[in-house]
Amino acid sequence: MKKASWITIGILSTIVGLYPIIYFFIDGLLSSKSVELLNDNLWNIAFYGHITLGGLALLIGWLQFSNKLRIKNTELHRTIGKVYVISVLFSGIFSLFIAVNATGGIISILGFFTLGLIWLITTILGFKAIKKGNIKSHEKFMIFSYAACFAAVTLRVWLPLLTILMSEFNNAYRIVAWLCWVPNLIVAFLIVRNKRKQIIKPVANNT
Repeated sequence: MKKASWITIGILSTIVGLYPIIYFFIDGLLSSKSVELLNDNLWNIAFYGHITLGGLALLIGWLQFSNKLRIKNTELHRTIGKVYVISVLFSGIFSLFIAVNATGGIISILGFFTLGLIWLITTILGFKAIKKGNIKSHEKFMIFSYAACFAAVTLRVWLPLLTILMSEFNNAYRIVAWLCWVPNLIVAFLIVRNKRKQIIKPVANNT
């Protein structure tokens, strides 16, 4: 089951990680945005920077949870990790800027802005932890970081379903601004807690 889940996450992350490419070739994908916003150079830099670097983080981040990769090729694991952290730092900052103009008003703005902050904070804490040699804390924070990153996938799962159910895009978008990441963090919390229990059990058995 763990292997199947990892492969599924990998496939979805790859598909959605490459998804931003279509924004460079197909017009009309940002029809919900105002003409003024679309003509704003700073917004365009932030938007395309966010989706490009965020897509890269999503595309490579799932590889970091491969035990084989960490054990057999530690240097590659570190290199991917550095690219992931740099991508998140820029994409996360860009996300805060574009969140302020999110479709759906204040509810959507707060949802996506909070997601951006959590993504940045957990990634920075994870990086600081590994620099100090604290592998367990590093792993914990990076699980939360990638759970936030994976919101790009869950958003694209929930949004069409909610739009169909509600027959109204803006209301669906307000909900998905929170639904795309809150359940992800709950799952991350359960994974981290389960890992902690697996560590505690052998210790308890030896006492």
